[in-house]
Amino acid sequence: MAAAETSRLKATVFVGGLDQAVTQQTLYHAFLPFGDIVEVNLPKPEAPNSTDIHRGFGYVEFEQAGDAKDAIDNMDRSELYGHVVKVAAAKPQKQANEGLGSKTAVWEQEGWLAKHAVSEEDRKATEQNQEVANDGPMDPMQGLEGLDEAGPKQA
Repeated sequence: MAAAETSRLKATVFVGGLDQAVTQQTLYHAFLPFGDIVEVNLPKPEAPNSTDIHRGFGYVEFEQAGDAKDAIDNMDRSELYGHVVKVAAAKPQKQANEGLGSKTAVWEQEGWLAKHAVSEEDRKATEQNQEVANDGPMDPMQGLEGLDEAGPKQA
């Protein structure tokens, strides 16, 4: 992510739990006391035949990151049109090949194998431990000696 995108993201807040009566103008005026606003975005429903005006959440981008922090501190869990809204720092959008809803298996994503790879040494150690554990049926009571007495242990 470019530096410009990162700083824009820090100045953007997510607003969730919105009533359908809320418009971009409503959000603009609700958040204007915290600083100059660059943009208000209310994502439209993905279903083409939906009667909803928006998806129940939006984003407010401020010119200054400090203004976004003030908006979060003051507006989170406040009420707007009878709904308690959630206001938090906006997170970067997931790319199409990342996380849930991905079209790519997690182990095929770039860097996943390097991050989660098991060294040959660890794999052998695990196999040896399993062989030791498979030597015979383990006594379920093994290691519990002396636990049948309550109170502090006698020295």
